[in-house]
Amino acid sequence: MGPAFVLHHHRKPRPHFDLRLEEDGVLRSWAVPRGLPDSPGDNRLAIAVPDHHLDHLTYEDADKSIADIGTWEEHDRTDRRMLFTLHGRTGRRRYALICTGERWLLHLTKEQPPG
Repeated sequence: MGPAFVLHHHRKPRPHFDLRLEEDGVLRSWAVPRGLPDSPGDNRLAIAVPDHHLDHLTYEDADKSIADIGTWEEHDRTDRRMLFTLHGRTGRRRYALICTGERWLLHLTKEQPPG
């Protein structure tokens, strides 16, 4: 079993999602205002935010719920790009986080894992 991930859905102050990937004993986190992309042509802004403690994996409250949870697998990484697969409740999806300077883009790859 690989490291964990969680996708939180925040309802306040404005609806958005947070993608959190377990790494080095913390959850690396990106705010994704419009959620994960549904197609390869639909890149989404991803804003790096401070790391969170691992207890945020299962944290929910009146304004924050878990949209998806599972494990993730890294395939390739450079200073400007990370290619990974999320193994969530609804299946497997491969993404790339691409650094554009100060911000990141979250991209659903054309090639997806089988089944």
